[in-house]
Amino acid sequence: MADLVRPDRRRPEPLWRQTEQSLRASIESGEWPVGTQVPNEDRLSAVLGISRITVRHALRKLEEAGLVRREQGRGTFVRSATMVAGARGLTSFTEEMATLGLAVGSRLLSADTSAATTEVAAALEIDVGSPVTRMRRLRLGNDAPIGIQTAHLPSPRFPDLLGWVADGSLYETLRARFGLVPREAREVYRVGMIGAEDAALLGQPAGTPAFAVERVTLDDKGPFEFTVSTMRADRYEIRSVLYS
Repeated sequence: MADLVRPDRRRPEPLWRQTEQSLRASIESGEWPVGTQVPNEDRLSAVLGISRITVRHALRKLEEAGLVRREQGRGTFVRSATMVAGARGLTSFTEEMATLGLAVGSRLLSADTSAATTEVAAALEIDVGSPVTRMRRLRLGNDAPIGIQTAHLPSPRFPDLLGWVADGSLYETLRARFGLVPREAREVYRVGMIGAEDAALLGQPAGTPAFAVERVTLDDKGPFEFTVSTMRADRYEIRSVLYS
């Protein structure tokens, strides 16, 4: 508690934002490890010199970022960094991680050109057997594995793509080298399991529940990317807000 920075009312940032940043710093520095119970709203309000409403708003933002979990009747606890999916703009994995305040990481596992299967061809609206560029990558957040993603792109649209993409952002490469601007993405989430091939890479036993995600991304010319992902269920969440 001694290292928490009190919000400065002279600064332009809202008090809740300053509070969120102060609490986030305690989590990310390791001062509050995973499993630590965060001081209650009354205690934080007294220490930081702000209202409980401001504290509550800051905690809600940390919960939305997946850094804490709030349990009814027990309190708020630090959790491992989690990527949260829900209503959001069309972004790449790299951009989503940055938005959540997580250090993005990616390791290229394999890259090749192959013939489009029936599933891939249907998603990309190309002929079966057409050449597609395939990239399999391990995605990391704060140096811990979050998921494995395999992207398929029509090779004729992106010649020599394998020579440009390594461990950086695929979307950024497509924008910079090919002038592509994504317009729409369609995603399907299913409950799956981590296979034996992926278990060691994801740091989980084979058979552990996971999210199986399919994503088709389009630009003005139509589908340009079909990605199949296996995401760790303990580090990836789906949240929705419903309105009447």
